[in-house]
Amino acid sequence: MDIKQLRFLVALENSQHFGQAAEHCHVTQPTLSMRLKSLEEELGIALVKRGQRFEGFTEEGKRILAWAKQVLSAYDALKIEASACKGQIIGKVRIGIVPLCSYSPIPLLKQLQQDYPQVEVELRALSSEHILEQLSRQQLDAGIAYLEQPGERFQALDLGETRMGLLYHPQLIQQLTPDSLEEISWSALPQLPLGLLSQGMHFRQAIEHNFQHLGLKLQPILETDSVHLLVQSVLAGHCCSIMPYPSYLAASVPGLKLIPISGGRTLYPLRLLIRHSEPTPILAKMLMEAAIKTQQIS
Repeated sequence: MDIKQLRFLVALENSQHFGQAAEHCHVTQPTLSMRLKSLEEELGIALVKRGQRFEGFTEEGKRILAWAKQVLSAYDALKIEASACKGQIIGKVRIGIVPLCSYSPIPLLKQLQQDYPQVEVELRALSSEHILEQLSRQQLDAGIAYLEQPGERFQALDLGETRMGLLYHPQLIQQLTPDSLEEISWSALPQLPLGLLSQGMHFRQAIEHNFQHLGLKLQPILETDSVHLLVQSVLAGHCCSIMPYPSYLAASVPGLKLIPISGGRTLYPLRLLIRHSEPTPILAKMLMEAAIKTQQIS
């Protein structure tokens, strides 16, 4: 067994296609298939369902795949640590961030780039649940997520509570509520055409909690997992939406307004999280240090 075989296995999961996985790994398809077959023979179990094309992984294959990802993550961290011992900080830091939060990651990324110019960043938009899962599986180096208590699993930096506001196009609101608005109550929201992020996200769960707590009925006219599409729908005057307040997203779109919702806030605080492990991966440690530095500067 070697590292390349494990990389082939993970590449196959990512592409769901033998040819594309081979292309990604810069080998021929027969070579990839032969090396995976060799891995199966060494382990004594079938990992891949084979037909005329890729048909998925066996149950045993799924379990081995989870371990393969952990081994690869540890291997990559080892190489990065070795480079750091020689004074060369290189590698890719993988960060998961919830789609809706009042924290802009841009100052953090700029600080990281300034301190470590050779470090690459991969930013993934994920739910808090998926961020915690991928951190635990070593598929992420850090996460920005809503979490009540980090417990023993994670080191955490508190990024503060997230308030909520109503994002709207002035023309739409004037048609519905002509008075000048500086703040809006939860009880006024059911009268408005609302577009919301899909269910399952913590921000959406916090909205539902507030509606249920006040005995209000939530009937959005639009639900989407795309923040970009949500903002564009508000800009077109199709709907209003509930966003973090203040919001760097809203500030980047001219023509829209954002006002606070009375008492609107998420259920849990926003935190920057890294795995609580020994040794702490160098890239995760650097990211946490950069985040603390940006907080001190601001």
